[in-house]
Amino acid sequence: MVSVSRPRRWRRLLLVLGALVTLLALAIGGGVTLVYVNAAVSTVGSAEFSNELAIPPLAPSRLRPDGAREFELEMRSGRTEFRPGQATETWGFNGSYLGPTLRARRGERVAVTVRNQLPEASSVHWHGMHLPAAMDGGPHQMVQAGGAWSPQWTVDQPAATLWYHPHPHGVTEKHVQRGLAGMFLLDDEVSESLPLPRNYGVDDLPVIVQDVKFRGAEFDSSHAMFRDTGFLGDRTMVNGTLTPYREVGDELIRLRLLNASTARIYTFGFADERQFSLIGTDGGLMERPLALDRVQLSPGERAEIVVRMRAGERTVLRGNKLDAGLGFWNQRFAGGDDTFDILQLRAAETLRPAPELPSVLTRASTPDGSDSVRERRFDINLAGINGKPMAMDRIDLAVTRGTAETWIVHNNDGMPHNFHIHDVQFRVLARNDGPPPAELTGPKDTVFLPPNATVTLAMRFDGPADPNSPYMYHCHLLWHEDQGMMGQFVVVDAGQSPGTPPPMPPGHHGH
Repeated sequence: MVSVSRPRRWRRLLLVLGALVTLLALAIGGGVTLVYVNAAVSTVGSAEFSNELAIPPLAPSRLRPDGAREFELEMRSGRTEFRPGQATETWGFNGSYLGPTLRARRGERVAVTVRNQLPEASSVHWHGMHLPAAMDGGPHQMVQAGGAWSPQWTVDQPAATLWYHPHPHGVTEKHVQRGLAGMFLLDDEVSESLPLPRNYGVDDLPVIVQDVKFRGAEFDSSHAMFRDTGFLGDRTMVNGTLTPYREVGDELIRLRLLNASTARIYTFGFADERQFSLIGTDGGLMERPLALDRVQLSPGERAEIVVRMRAGERTVLRGNKLDAGLGFWNQRFAGGDDTFDILQLRAAETLRPAPELPSVLTRASTPDGSDSVRERRFDINLAGINGKPMAMDRIDLAVTRGTAETWIVHNNDGMPHNFHIHDVQFRVLARNDGPPPAELTGPKDTVFLPPNATVTLAMRFDGPADPNSPYMYHCHLLWHEDQGMMGQFVVVDAGQSPGTPPPMPPGHHGH
């Protein structure tokens, strides 16, 4: 009987272990490679555009005896048939999915009665609106299941494309994904005096873009592997319509683009590379139309574009690959390589003529930073803002009513983020070490920050002062917001100290 020496046994064991480690490494590497290859999605060239684009109805309103224009919104659960014969569980305002378009004019007093018929508490935030903090609809203004809320305020800002959506801390992504969103359009004398397309649903189209994924008949809202940005779907809808087309009968068509997705960043353009005119950003009109063939929108951002159509032609609004320096990994897993055919426009054989766009649209309505009384810095990453996750009972800063400030926001994370400030519209003074690109010179309330990017923002806080009712600032990639990437501020009168936020509202889902 021949015995095997101990050194030989150890060598054999090490060889076996080495082979197992190698096989395991190859399996893991192969798995990661497979996940990477399959992570990119595209509907370019495969969309059939078989469904006519739905246009959200204009919300009815009535004038109350006190002169206020009153709207009614009811949050409901229901079922929506996005595909023939397949009904999906959804939420909506005044219907089963999305909500009507509210419309008001500068100077009007607006009142909204919000009723919640959902099985859980939610809220309604007026994104982009300048209004008292107690009417803002943030996480402190929860509407309980079966309850109601009646905010009112005077519209005191330029014409703009705004929107409304839930803002319950900890579950905002889920509530928006289920369908709670709608547009809120503002008009004023300046916008009404300009020869711009303005016939809602005809030559002036709301374009609410969302990415979705289905598992059978239901939404699949799960986060795929390595998707640290949040939910990313494999197809898009516009106004709740899959593969939509719209027949148009005018030479100039105004598209009010709203990125209502929860994490996806779109680079909008047309499949035939045609130019369009950017006439408005989040907070209203640009000073002058800007000729572009691409416009990038992160979640929550809006852009008003005007495209010229020729009789009998068709063109497709497309989401192109993202060019934002995301790096090899994030470019793929943050959706930067994804492409989508989003909406087809079909021009009639005879088109109504439209005048040329004016060379000047309006004057700048945001401060230029020259009268800022304070500069603040915000370092943002998934762990929080300035090193702190959101706390509902903590006021992070107080600003003085009637003053302007400059905020420097730096993304020190390895993933993309954006930054939204409630109540104000700001001007982007700089991006990184230089001036902002022309498309970021309009009034903004949300701005995209790729990894390691910095933006310098100027804004004015016109009140009203309320030391106890905070506004929010946060990343609008909604899973990031839900994880605590948010802070809150109050507006105070000179010499006044910040107060105490209201007690934690019932239905609070945060940390």
